[in-house]
Amino acid sequence: MVEGGPIDVLTGDWLAELTMFILAGNRLKGRPGYAPTFLRQLEDVLGPCLDRGIKIVSNAGGLDPAGCAEAVHELASRLGLSPSIAYVTGDDLTGLPLDLVNADTGERLGAAPLTANAYLGGRPIAAALSAGADVVVTGRVTDTALVTGPGIWRYGWGPGDLDALAGSVVAGHVIECGCQATGGNYAFFQDVPDLAHCGFPLAELHADGSCVITKHPGTGGLVSVGTVTAQLVYELGGPRYLGPDVIARFDTITLAGDGPDRVRISGVRGEPPPPTLKASVNYLGGYRNTMTLVLTGLDLPAKARAAEEALWARIPRETFDEVTVALTPLGTHPDLPLGAGTAPAAADPGRVAEGGAEAEGGTALLRITVKSADRRTAGRAFSSAVVETGLASFPGFYTLTPPGDASPYGVHWPVLVPAGQVRPRVFVDGEEIPFEQPPPPAGPPPAIEVPGHRPATAFSGRTVRLPLGRIAGARSGDKGGNANLGVWTDGTARYDWLAAYLTPETLKDLLPGLRPYRVERYDLPNLKAINFVIHGLLGRGVAASTRLDPQAKALGEELRARPVEIPAALSP
Repeated sequence: MVEGGPIDVLTGDWLAELTMFILAGNRLKGRPGYAPTFLRQLEDVLGPCLDRGIKIVSNAGGLDPAGCAEAVHELASRLGLSPSIAYVTGDDLTGLPLDLVNADTGERLGAAPLTANAYLGGRPIAAALSAGADVVVTGRVTDTALVTGPGIWRYGWGPGDLDALAGSVVAGHVIECGCQATGGNYAFFQDVPDLAHCGFPLAELHADGSCVITKHPGTGGLVSVGTVTAQLVYELGGPRYLGPDVIARFDTITLAGDGPDRVRISGVRGEPPPPTLKASVNYLGGYRNTMTLVLTGLDLPAKARAAEEALWARIPRETFDEVTVALTPLGTHPDLPLGAGTAPAAADPGRVAEGGAEAEGGTALLRITVKSADRRTAGRAFSSAVVETGLASFPGFYTLTPPGDASPYGVHWPVLVPAGQVRPRVFVDGEEIPFEQPPPPAGPPPAIEVPGHRPATAFSGRTVRLPLGRIAGARSGDKGGNANLGVWTDGTARYDWLAAYLTPETLKDLLPGLRPYRVERYDLPNLKAINFVIHGLLGRGVAASTRLDPQAKALGEELRARPVEIPAALSP
């Protein structure tokens, strides 16, 4: 990114929800509470960035922005460089009186938080850049703040410049996951040239908040309306994208091609930010362990029952706080449709094969996951018991792993805190500089018109049975304990059919494993897209999820593989 063409700001998003729990574990072991790989990359580019006047903005500070800034200073001294280094704090809410009500479920947390961090916005970053910082490291900020902050610094946007701020949020959302905007993980990956050398995205951000998404010339990958749409629906909830600086209306985005590997984003409208900030709380949930047995040949469900009976005879199922068993015939998605799913220890241990009817012969995976507050119980006591059944179980017994110890797992607990209780602080070269978060604009929110639904188009005549993915793309991901599944297509006629066809009920028919969950649908006709939120599919979040696909990354591809009746006129 530094050497491939002109840029003004180099950003990097290091903090997934899981990362904060990992960093907390590192800190308890005496390791840094920030992302040390940031320093390794900085070693290569700090000098060239200073030579070219490129600012560096990253949230790699994690749980210790001050320690990260000090490490950057030591690195710069070793390299003979003298950058101005800033860091932002104020996100850490650990030890403060918090109302720990889960923002998704309404439950109140009874455990002691291991981490508690509010999502800050872009204004502290802008203040650091305005004070002359060459490198800015933060703790927990929104992913999009890494773009909004430089935008505020460059263009001087105030709290009332809602549309410009909203446009920068959309730009940040597109580029935050690197190559996912330039052809990486793209549903139509076979259309992407030289994916193995995919270029990273960059945003040409303008004063009105519009932008062009592109990449450096000579790099692989693809920037198209499709690749940008795929990233826009990734890890999305409803069309009102809440943040500390602005609410960006994703249902007002306009996309247009702007030449080869260039897509213009414009028309984004913004609303005043909500009075609360999201905070990410993590606590230690206990210990977990998984053993996977391979079943081969005939009578796979019967072999699975035999394996479980042998195991629970040696260590009773009720020993554990939670047990999850999944039987997955190979050739189907590893988690859908669900088998018995997650159940309390006393639940009926009956087993339903995932993937439907059993073929005459084949191979399946029996994946058994246990959780316990006691490390030894979930560790060798469990995994050794599995192996001890090896000569007294089903024919063809073998496992994918040897017996192993349990590992701690964290639980992500999203909460809301009043914005006025969070006080960001900005330090430049070790000295705190004055900073006050400005109040949101007064008065009623602006009136925003969004594209309405077109009347449903009646499709008559011949249909063809094809996988849905032959005319629609999808991208899925995690939002705490929920999963999102965005689906889009090209052309008005295809979208009209998709919008009429793919209801939450139809989605559950195509993916039966979703039937136990509440599914919300949000329409984005401006993007020719639909977004579904599946509440509770991931349990307590990625760190605690027992699914083989704990972040629901493959959910979209599972849907695209389902055969449906498509009007022949819309088929490829």
